Amino acid sequence: MSDRKLLVDRVAIVAGGGGEIGGAIAMRYAAEGAAVVVCDISLEKAEVVAEAIRNAGGRAAAFKVDVSKEEDCDKAARRAVEIFGKITTLVNASATASPDGNVETLSTAAWREAIDVNFTGVFLMCKYVMGHIRAAGGGAVVNIASSHGHFGLPGRSAYCSTKAALMHFTRVLAIDYGPHNIRANTISPGPIDTARSLRRFGTRENSNKVRGRGQVLGRTGTVEEVASVAVFLASDEASFVTGTDLLVDGGQTAFKGTALSDIHQSAT
Repeated sequence: MSDRKLLVDRVAIVAGGGGEIGGAIAMRYAAEGAAVVVCDISLEKAEVVAEAIRNAGGRAAAFKVDVSKEEDCDKAARRAVEIFGKITTLVNASATASPDGNVETLSTAAWREAIDVNFTGVFLMCKYVMGHIRAAGGGAVVNIASSHGHFGLPGRSAYCSTKAALMHFTRVLAIDYGPHNIRANTISPGPIDTARSLRRFGTRENSNKVRGRGQVLGRTGTVEEVASVAVFLASDEASFVTGTDLLVDGGQTAFKGTALSDIHQSAT
């Protein structure tokens, strides 16, 4: 086993880096040797992650960025280059949780917010970062999609649709920028233990009890498990991986969420 760090000499922008998945990715990137620009609509949350990275001996900066605003994305890219000299890696982990509802009950404002943040925000970050990655000689883009982009859920048309669209956008991004030595992939997390999910289920134990039945592994995932895959995709270990989606869902999509007890029963 090699102890070498996988992201030495990389400079990564992590949009949504103040969130739990984005923050875990930012921390892991820094631990692997990358300088990290933590971007979030909440500067306070971005600063918390950046400070944790610096306290651990890493290099980090924090920017307030609303990914739905073109000027914010442009400014973040230019400031990152001013501070760290280049950009080699972009992670898009920004997302908004739209309220449940069908097409009659979901407000147009909520629908547009989901598209603006989950989808157009990725487009805008890529628009202003890709030229810098190209100038650095190449690199990687990691977009955080969702297992819900692979199958629908009742009342979640906005979220599911934006995540499905994000996967196809990333495939085209990979095609367009492959000649420039830039790889682009998505990660589709399944049920992951975050504060948002725990607010719905109360405790991690209850989350595992309720949602774990829908995973082959019988449990929910952690943000660290998502971050490990994000490190792989940004590193040279994934040098021939582009235009694909990696499911980090405990096997949820493999059997479309069938209750684990049903699988066990059919196997006996």
